[in-house]
Parts: sequence; structure tokens; C-alpha cells
Amino acid sequence: MDGPTPIRDYALIADGASGALVSREGSIDWLCLPRYDSPSMFAALLGGPEAGHWTLRPTSRTATPTREYVPGTFVLRTVWRDGDAEAEVIDFMPFRDGRSNLVRVVRGLSGAMEFRDIIRLRFDYGALRPWVRRIDEPGGPALLAVAGPDAVVIRGVRHHAEDGAHVAEFAVGPGEVAHVGLTRYASHHEPPSPIDLPGILEWTIDWWQDWASRSEPPSPYDREVQRSLLVLRGLTHDETGGVVAAATTSLPEELGGSRNWDYRYVWLRDAALTIEVLVDHGYREEAEKWRRWLLRAIAGDPSGIQIMYDVEGARRLPEIELGHLPGYAGSAPVRTGNAAYTQVQWDVYGEVMVALHAARRAGLRETEFSWPLQIALLDFLGSAWERPDRGIWEIRGPDRHFTHSKAMVWAAFDRGIRGVEEFGLAGPVEEWRRHRDLVRDDILHHGFDAARNTFTQYYGGAGTDAALLVLPQIGFIEADDPRMLGTVAAIERELLRDGLLLRYRTETDVDGLPGNENPFLACSFWLVEQYAASGRLEDARALMRRLNGFVNDVGLLSEEVDPASGAHMGNTPQALSHLSLVRAADAIAKVAHGQAEELPDVRGE
Repeated sequence: MDGPTPIRDYALIADGASGALVSREGSIDWLCLPRYDSPSMFAALLGGPEAGHWTLRPTSRTATPTREYVPGTFVLRTVWRDGDAEAEVIDFMPFRDGRSNLVRVVRGLSGAMEFRDIIRLRFDYGALRPWVRRIDEPGGPALLAVAGPDAVVIRGVRHHAEDGAHVAEFAVGPGEVAHVGLTRYASHHEPPSPIDLPGILEWTIDWWQDWASRSEPPSPYDREVQRSLLVLRGLTHDETGGVVAAATTSLPEELGGSRNWDYRYVWLRDAALTIEVLVDHGYREEAEKWRRWLLRAIAGDPSGIQIMYDVEGARRLPEIELGHLPGYAGSAPVRTGNAAYTQVQWDVYGEVMVALHAARRAGLRETEFSWPLQIALLDFLGSAWERPDRGIWEIRGPDRHFTHSKAMVWAAFDRGIRGVEEFGLAGPVEEWRRHRDLVRDDILHHGFDAARNTFTQYYGGAGTDAALLVLPQIGFIEADDPRMLGTVAAIERELLRDGLLLRYRTETDVDGLPGNENPFLACSFWLVEQYAASGRLEDARALMRRLNGFVNDVGLLSEEVDPASGAHMGNTPQALSHLSLVRAADAIAKVAHGQAEELPDVRGE
């Protein structure tokens, strides 16, 4: 196949701390251990084969794959067929046993099939070729690879050195099994003992299926919703509770463009929205873990709250360009870190307060620190909300008074008030009411264009923004309010591209970056939710069908999509896309259920 592997062709396997991208052709092209935000060990995704990959596939070029997850898991099963021969490859990362493992199991099903396994280790984003040596263990041969703080041990079939990689060739017949396992460990430690392969595979399947079974997604979108919930859990660090925005860095929003960002961090906004969705589907444990993460991450002066942190809550995420990597399909630069962590975005205060209120409603009790923290956040917000910010889309242009940001400030004060009124918590509720009313008046006076009957992207601006679709979701305005319907009409008129929504018009002076981008999937799911809530149920269903058509063969979505070709663009899998899919499905189900309850009983006696 010419050119890079399409983003749409990747599947994710995950272990509760990190994940690997596996192509349809059996190549692991992206793996960072021990965490999503660690330097990579395989980076062919961004630098081609020389940047590291692990390819396991039949030697015959006529062999064809079909793949699926073991239902309710991140255990990937690929069946290869070549004439009368058939074999399966099971790829999985054992759910956290205190180590970072990746295992590939090959099992013959019929006939005989030869496989070739190529492991090209390159640490530190493809820049560092480790020292590799062979050792003999009681269970068979193993490879040790060491460079800097990282070391891996590779066990299973015997490999030999070949052209800067380690290669093994073997055949399997019916019932025969071969495997290769990779374990990462700190290089100053001794290699860990081998894992119990059959036992850990069974345990990993059971763990994921037990988690998935706790929610009953609404029909007819149950398959897409369950996979989306699993993606959200797969992007959650099991120990810290941090939820990363995506598994990758620097996948481009436009081929050949420079809008390539590192999404392997915990955005307060995305994580808070994820927790809302998980709470709605009964996952309280994840909400509690995230709340503990939040309390640790933003502890201290509320004026110092950031929009994002690393998975442990660390604050400094300096943006660095990796000039030795050409980027996906030549889309440079490749970046690690994200300079947006220094931005002011007032909407994150609202996202956090909305999520914490949802957790309260789900039954989580306030801790010794959680409610005092919320009071402190609102106290600071009361003195700061009138300043401009960079907005939800992290523009690299000048600060502005973004309407969406102000609406989320309104939501922050609203949820504080509701905490007092609905749950009997103590706080300066009259002051919060005053601020809530001031913010609302400010938005209606400066952020609404009465002549065009639409809310605007920013105060005094003429353009619109898909983020305005969130206003009914947070309760700022009803979905069928004439002002909201006028805003939807403006969004449809200005931002629809081949039936899908752009975030905003990048060619305006608000953006501050060169190039363009493709439609942003979360925005179109927001439009589904708006259609459903405003009486346009058939429009909601039609758009939902189209959006679900972009889900890849194993149920994953990236950040953006090319509506003409269906190509996935941007980082993948993207938490915001998946959580917005779940919200859209829930919105349709809610409205459809309500309509069904209103139907008269026409049955005969």
C-alpha cells in the first residue's frame, strides 16, 4: 500500500495506563510506555518504519485480514485467511498488573500459515536505538533492550537480528500456538518475571467485559455507545483517574498542515465531560477517581488553575517540536507538550462545576476538600470573569470575550447555587446569584446579535461558533427558544461543510494559525443533540446515521473527518468525539422514549 496507513485503519488496545495503535495489516505503529504521555517506543505513525514498529502478519502477501474486538473489551482478534489456511492473532495489553505488557498470540485454525514478526525498537520518539542482547531463560530465549531509563524484555519465539530490527519466522497449524510478549520496565531494575499468558488473557477479557456490562446503552445505537464508553475508560489512567484527550500526538487536522497538537494530556474540559457521561451511565467509581485527581491537580491558588495537566496532575507541559520526525503524511511539525496549558480559558471553571454537580446528583458525597475548593473557584471567578480569554478552541490569536466562555461562567455560578439549594451546602449564594445574573445580562447584551437573531462567537463579532450549541445543554437557554433556533440557523448557514460542522471559520482573524481543518466530529454530535431537543427528531436521526457511518470497523473515531472521503483526521481515538456520540444517542433515546409514552393506547379490548 502506498503512503501512510489511513488513520481510520488503526485499532486501539489499552491497559488502563497507556495504549497501542494496531493497523489492519498487523503493525503496531504507536506505543508509549508506561503512560500515554511517555516517550514512544514505536513511532512509525509519525516517522515511518525507521521510527519503530512491531509488525506481525503472514508472509504471504495474498493473506487477507478481518478483525474485531472480543465483545466488550480492548482485546483485538484478527483472523487471517489465505486459501484454505486460516489463523488468528490476538493482540492485547494485560490490564494493569503493576507492569506494562503487550502480548501477541498467534493460533492456527486451519491449514498451515507462515508468519513473520518484525520488532524495530526505537525509544524517545524514534530518536534512540536501544542496545539489544539475547539471553537464555528457563522458559526459552529472550531479548533485552536498554536505552536511558527504559528497558524492555521480549519473550516467546526466537528472533534474530536483521537490518536494525529483530525478526522471527514461524508457522502454525490447526491448534498450534505461538506468542511474543513485550514487557517494559525501568532500566535500573532486573527484568520482571514472565507473565502467566493464558491466565492474564482470560483475566483481562473478564475485567473489560465486567466493566462494559454495567451499562445498558440505548438502542439502536447500543454498539456504538458501548464502544464509546469503553474508549473513555480506555483513555482513563486507572491509578490516577486522569482522562487523556486522545492516545496520540500530532496527527494532523489537515494533511500537510501544521495544526498538529499533542493530546495525550488531561484537559479539564474533556475530562469533566467524560465524567458526566460515565456518571449518566452508572460509572460512579470513575467519577470518584477523577474527582480525587482534580482535587490534587488544581489544589492551591484558584487563580493558578490550568486548562490541562499530565495524567498525574503535573503542570508544566512545554511544547517542543521534534524535527527528526517528518510527521504523518509529511504533516510537520511533530509536537510533544502543548503550549495551550498556559492559556486562560474561563469555560473550564464551568465544565468542572457542572461535572462536580453531576457527581453530586449521582450520589457522591462532598469530601472535606471538594466543596471548599468549589467555593474558592467561584470566589476567584467572581473577580475574574469579565476578562477576555482564548476560548474553548485554544486559539493562538488575541484574547477575546468569547460567548461560549461566558456561558460556561454562568453555568459555574448556577451549579454552585444549585449545590446550596438542592443539597443544603453552605456558600454565599446571594453573591453567586448576583454574578449569575450579571453574566447572563452581559451575554445577552454583548454576545447576541438581535438584528440577525443569533448568538455570536465573541462579543462584537459577526461570525458564529459551533460551541454555541452547548448553551441549551448547560441550561442557559431552551433548545427551542427563538434565539437559539436563530443561532442554529446561522451555524447551519456558516459552518456546515458537506453536511458536517466546522468548529468556526478558520480564515477569520480570530484563529491566529495558517491552514484549514476538517469538520470536527463533536460539533456535529452536538447538532444531533440540539435537533433532538428542539423537535427535529428525524433530522437528528439522519445526522446520527451519517456520523455513525464514519465509525471505523472496530468502533473508533478520531477528532475530525473528511466528509467526502470518510478519512479520519486529527488525534485518535478522541475522547470528545466519543463522549459526544454517547450524549447524542442519549438525547435521541430520551426524546423517542418521551414520544412513545405520549402515544395513545389504540389497542382493542
